[in-house]
Amino acid sequence: MDRSDVLIIGGGIAGIVTALELLDGGKTVTLVDRDEEGAFGGLARESFGGMFFVDSPDQRRQGIRDSAELAFQDWCSFAEFDADDVLPKAWAEAYVSRCTADVYRWVRRYGVSFLPVVNWVERGEFRPGNSVPRFHVCWGTGKGLAEALIAALRAHPNVGRLTLHFNRRVERLTMRGGRVDGAEGVDEMSGAPFEVRAEQVVVAAGGINGGDLSRVRQNWHRDWGTPPAEILSGSHRFADGKLHDATVAAGGVLTHLDRMWNYAAGVHHPRPRKPQHGLSLVPPRSALWLNWRGVRIGPQPLVSGFDTRRLVTDICAQERQYSWQLMNRRIALKELAVSGAEHNPSIRDRKRLAFLRDILFGNRWLVNEMITNCRDFVTAGSLPELVEKMNALQGDRSVDLNAVREAVASYDATIARGESLMNDEQLRRIAYLRKYRGDRIRLCKFQPINDPKALPLIAVREFIISRKSLGGIKTDLRSRVLNAAGEVIEGLYAVGEAAGFGGGGMHGLRALEGTFLGGCILSGRIAAAAIDGRASFLKD
Repeated sequence: MDRSDVLIIGGGIAGIVTALELLDGGKTVTLVDRDEEGAFGGLARESFGGMFFVDSPDQRRQGIRDSAELAFQDWCSFAEFDADDVLPKAWAEAYVSRCTADVYRWVRRYGVSFLPVVNWVERGEFRPGNSVPRFHVCWGTGKGLAEALIAALRAHPNVGRLTLHFNRRVERLTMRGGRVDGAEGVDEMSGAPFEVRAEQVVVAAGGINGGDLSRVRQNWHRDWGTPPAEILSGSHRFADGKLHDATVAAGGVLTHLDRMWNYAAGVHHPRPRKPQHGLSLVPPRSALWLNWRGVRIGPQPLVSGFDTRRLVTDICAQERQYSWQLMNRRIALKELAVSGAEHNPSIRDRKRLAFLRDILFGNRWLVNEMITNCRDFVTAGSLPELVEKMNALQGDRSVDLNAVREAVASYDATIARGESLMNDEQLRRIAYLRKYRGDRIRLCKFQPINDPKALPLIAVREFIISRKSLGGIKTDLRSRVLNAAGEVIEGLYAVGEAAGFGGGGMHGLRALEGTFLGGCILSGRIAAAAIDGRASFLKD
C-alpha cells in the first residue's frame, strides 16, 4: 500500500499541474492514471492546444485591446448563468482575471510558446461572444504543452517525492473519521487490487464525454431534443464518469452534466483506436451546410466560428440528426482542417516551413488523407454523380438531387452578382471574417461551389461528436469538493474537467473555447495552493 501526502487521480494536464505545484511545496505525491505510461498527459496530448487569454502580450503585439472586464462580460453573455450559479460564475470571474498572470506566464516558464496570430472564435451570433480574438494556439499543439510539463515534472528537484502508477483503475474513494483518506482500485495489467492512502485526494480524472456514450445520452440537454442515433466520441476513452460516481459515494455533488461542449462536424476516424472514434473537423466557412435531404440548413445558414452550440442545436432539430457539407477541392485545400495534434503535424512538430507551405498552397496532405481514408468523404466530377455517391454511402435515397442543385445554384448565382449585391448571410459572414488577418489567410474569397476550375466536388457526412463536459463535481474557489449542504468534504479536491473546470460548471451553457486547458491549469494550481496553505495564491 502506498502512502503520501497527496494522491492525485488522473494523469492529464490538471493532474500534472497539481503534482508540479505540490512538488514545489515539498509534498510527497502519488499520481495514479488508468492509461498506459505512453499516454501520460491525457486528452491534452491529442488536442490542438488552443488557450484563452485576456490582455496577453500576444494580443498587445497585434494591437488588440482587451480587459478582464470585457472578457467577463462576453463570458457571462455566452454562459447564460442561472441565478443559483454562484460558484460557476465566481470561477468564471477568477479565470478571466487570472488567466494571463497565472496560466499564460506560468506555461511560458516551461518553454511553451504560441503562434504569432491570435485566433478569433466563438464571436457570437444571436448572443454576443468574444468581442476580440483570444484563442492562442500552442506552438507544438497540446502535445507540446503536455510534454513540456511532463518533462518539468520528471526533472523536478523533488522528483524523489513523486510516485507514478499507470494502468491503475480507481474504483472507490476511502474514508476514515469523516474525511477522504485515499482510494482503492485494480491494476489493469495484473488484475491485482491496490490501495493508496493520503492526507489529501485530488480527483483529476476528466469528464463523462468519451468513455461511455450512454452517459452522454442520459444527460443530453433538453435544447437538443432526443440524442442522435449516432454520436461519435472525441474525448478520452476513459472519460466515463466512474470517478464522478466515486465522488458522489463520498458525499460529493454533481451539477450541470447536461451542459456539454459537443461539435457539429464529426467524422469517423480513418484509423479508430476506440469505439465510435471520431475526428472533429474545423468546418470550412465556404462550404454549404446541408441537412440529411440535401437541403441547405436555414434560414440562418450554418457558419462556424460564431456559436458552436447553435450549430449542434440546429442539426439536432432536423428529422435525422446528421448533416452534409458540400464544397470543392479548392475550398478544401484552403479551409479544411481537423482539430487536434494528430492532423496538424507541422504545428505539432514545430516545422515552420511546412506550416507556411500549408498556409500558402493548401493542406494537400490532409485533404488527400481524408478523401482516401475517411469513409464520410465522397468526391465526384458533377452534382448528379456526387449525390449518387452520397446516397450510396448512406445506404438509401435520402439525398435529393434537386434540393442539392437548388442550394448550389442559388449560392453560386449570388456570388456571380458581385460583392456589392451578395444578399446571402453566409457570404456576408465570409466578407466580415476576411477583415481579420487571422481568418483571411485560411478563407477563400467568395468561391463558387460548382466551379469547373475547382473540381472535384466533395461532400462530407458529419455527425455530432462528443467532446467536453462543461458540468461536473461541485467545488468551492479552493477546488475543495462540496456536499449537498455546501460544506467542504475534508481531504477531497477536484480539478479540471472533472470539476466542470471549476465550481461544477464555470462555462455555463457555452464555452468561449481555449478555456479547457487553461481551466485545467488554473484549477490545479489553486488546489495545490490550498493544500499547501499558500494564502497569497488564493484570492477568494
